[in-house]
Amino acid sequence: MARQGDIHRVTGETDVKVRLNLDGVGQCQISTGVPFLDHMLHQISSHGLIDLQINAVGDTHIDDHHTNEDVGIALGQALAQALGDRRGIQRFGHFVAPLDEALVQVALDCSGRPHLSYGLAIPSQKIGSYDTELVKEFFVAVVNNSGMTLHIRQLDGVNSHHIVEACFKAFSRALRMSTEVDPRRAGAVPSSKGVLEQAGAN
Repeated sequence: MARQGDIHRVTGETDVKVRLNLDGVGQCQISTGVPFLDHMLHQISSHGLIDLQINAVGDTHIDDHHTNEDVGIALGQALAQALGDRRGIQRFGHFVAPLDEALVQVALDCSGRPHLSYGLAIPSQKIGSYDTELVKEFFVAVVNNSGMTLHIRQLDGVNSHHIVEACFKAFSRALRMSTEVDPRRAGAVPSSKGVLEQAGAN
């Protein structure tokens, strides 16, 4: 069964389309109007082996905030749609990604319970034209709309671009690990309670 998500989200500020295939090969077509965000989304596709199509048109003449957040929302919703009841998946994922002097650790749980612990200390306020405070806002949106527990820890790094890119690479590999099918589960939900939901303990 194909594990795909297809979301079209329209607001007064943005028009975002996301299509993904968790069992892809890393094919990527992305245009958000925010070049650095495009670059980071490409990391998710390439290193997570997720086929990803994202097209966003937003009020970037004001700033990148709405587009950045709404892409995160739509991506989170597409992930949730593709995972369904999360039957048969590994559920947990972790990765430590180096990029030159930067080292970032990501651990995540496709638990159905949204939670973000964010530990990046990015030295500069901007990378190109991209406000670095938007990195956290992107992951808040993904977490809240996918039902994911996500921990991000910066272990080292002084270059802002390297820190953020290492974060996205670690996230992509942890996401790949957590969403891959576990053949030993034989299609069972990976919870001692037998169910994973948006609310409630598992």
